[in-house]
This record gives sequence, structure tokens and C-alpha cells, in this order.
Amino acid sequence: MLPCGVVLKNRILKSAMSDSLGDGAGNPSEAQIALYRRWADGGAAVSIIGEVQGDPHALEKPGNLVVAADSDTEVFARLTGAGTASGAGLWAQLGHAGALSYAPLGRPRGPSSLELDGLECAELLPGDIEQLPDLFAKAAKQAKALGFTGVQVHAAHGFLLSQFLSPLFNRRSDQWGGSLGNRARLLIETIDAVRAAVGGAFPVAVKLNATDRIDGGFSEQEAAAVITMLDDTSADLIEISGGTYFPGARSSGGGRPGEPYFLDFARKVRGLTRKPLAAVGGFKTYRQAAGAVEDGTLDMVGLARPLVVAPDLPEEWTTGAGTDPEFPRFENPREGAVTAWYTLRLAALGGAPLPGFPIEASSGVPDANAALEAYDARDRARHEVWRARFG
Repeated sequence: MLPCGVVLKNRILKSAMSDSLGDGAGNPSEAQIALYRRWADGGAAVSIIGEVQGDPHALEKPGNLVVAADSDTEVFARLTGAGTASGAGLWAQLGHAGALSYAPLGRPRGPSSLELDGLECAELLPGDIEQLPDLFAKAAKQAKALGFTGVQVHAAHGFLLSQFLSPLFNRRSDQWGGSLGNRARLLIETIDAVRAAVGGAFPVAVKLNATDRIDGGFSEQEAAAVITMLDDTSADLIEISGGTYFPGARSSGGGRPGEPYFLDFARKVRGLTRKPLAAVGGFKTYRQAAGAVEDGTLDMVGLARPLVVAPDLPEEWTTGAGTDPEFPRFENPREGAVTAWYTLRLAALGGAPLPGFPIEASSGVPDANAALEAYDARDRARHEVWRARFG
């Protein structure tokens, strides 16, 4: 049972991914509806839809969903109905890309102005920052009205709230910069505003980096201190992840060899909070997942890519089968290509593979580089659709 009183049917969380399956105008597609029905029937306690935006100009990709006053309530109702089948929950991950906003359609703005190779953004003004908690709160209230059964505040992976926490992104000297307490101020205020908007009986989770995995970035010591701060909020679940899209950061990973990435960090902070803990990243076997719950380190296990290759895995694991998923191996993938392959695999699971794009190459080796080209082309094709709705 979560602190808000909601009881989940098991301890498996389908963690957020940027499935990029919106229709290009911020609404769910038929493939997305089918995909989340499949995961609900596959046994996950909760599925989280990644990067659900309250500000269409702070998008991560043009396949993101946008919750707004003029959202298509009928198609969202079909999505939330499908995602809550079989007793599952469906939560919206409240996103805001900030400095990483998709430049062709958005306005990249972060805690501080940056001009780096691969990253340029303007600085948010104090008045802009003061409005952000209300922006998240309105998105949460709208998500609840559209039928989502919970929300997750996204403060990981280098997106806006993570940017404020990171001394690499955040070089401010006012009340939102400098000390960790100042850098965490916006996250705490956002959680408070979201809770006020949705009421006490609605799940509000937080996704937090254990580390940015880059020198000078948000560290494990700082993450542990923020988890202590979150203990005094109304958050219902803290999901631990890691890594950032700041130029030069290492890919997600780390921890003890052969272990899920952030399990060792979770052990270190378990005694710092009364909140339920989850972690995502590197869970590849039933033994790893079951062990993390049985020894009390985690209250829930977050799965992402395992549920792309084996969408019925939660049903198998909770009924005692203990089957481990098989992961593809890629040859010489370019940066971003493996993520693109998994993203396009989600479209295929939803019954809408990209025309002419084979998920498996004829040799039997997945062609991640072809996936990256198809993925980028799909985004470009959505530009005019997005602009037609949002300007």
C-alpha cells in the first residue's frame, strides 16, 4: 500500500520510457492504446507513460503526450481505460525538458544559459521559475481528469527538475541555485503544488537520479540528501534511476558488477526514508528482481527494456515461472541507435511498425542504425502536425 492509501496488485513497475507514440499533436495514437493494454494485461502493477507534457514548448520529442484543457478527452479515455485493464494502474510522468527541449519545436530554457557543443539554451527568468510548480500542478490535475490513476514528477535524466538539482546545469546565485537546498527548492515546491492539485488519495511519485554520472554533476551524496528532504513531502514513491543528457555524461550503468545499476545506492539510502523505494536499470533476471524486494532494499522493481522484449514478464514472474528475458545484441550501433531500436519495437508491439522497417535484420542481428534513421525521420514528419496544433 502506498502512503496515499492506494493498494497495488504486485511490486512490478513498468518504468517510464519515451515511447514517442503520440499522434504528433499531443494525443494518444491507436498503437499507444494497444501497447498499454498489452502491458496491463501482461501483469504490471503500474505502467508509467514517459514525458507527458504540460507545456507543449518544453517537449522532449514530438511523439510526447500533452495534457491540456483542450485535450481530446475521448481518445485519452480510451488510453487510460486500456492502461488500467486487469487491475493495473496507469500513471503520467509529468515532464518538462527545459534546456533539453526539442529545438525544432520548443524553447530550450534552463536554470542557466549554456553555450556548449550540442547544448545551447537560454536562462529562465525568476518569474518563469515561480510559475513552474503551478504548471506541473495543472498538468497533474488534467491528467487525473483524463483518467490517469497517478502521476510521477520527473526529476531525473537531465530534464528540467534534474537540471535545477545539477551544479552543471544550474549555475544560479539566487534562491534556486548554489546550495543543495536552493537547487532542490523547485522540486519540493512542485511536489507540494501537485499534491494540492490532485488531493491526498492520488499517487504522486518522484523519479530521481542517484547520480548524473558526470564529473561535477549531481552526485550520490547529494541524491541521498535530497531523498532525506523528500521524506518530509507527500510523495508516495521514489524511483531511483541515473544518467543525464548533459554533453560528456556516461551512459546509465555502474554499481557492483553483475548487479542492477542503482541497487547498491538503494541499499545506502534505504534507512534515510520511510517512503517506498523503487529502482530501474539493469534488472535482467527474476533472481535479481525478487532478491531486491525480498531483502527489503526495494518496495518495487522498475522494468523498462525487459518489458519491450517480454511484455508479459510480470505475469510470468508473479505466477512463479521465473523466466528471464532474452535481450538482443547489436553490432556497431551509433549513439542513440539502441534506444531508437527499442522505441521502434514499442510501435511494433502496439501493432504499428514503421512501414518498410524490419525490427530484425535479415541476418537475425537487429539493425539499430537503421532504426535510428527511421526514428529521426518519424520525428521530422511530425513537425508540421505539432506546429498546426501548438504553433
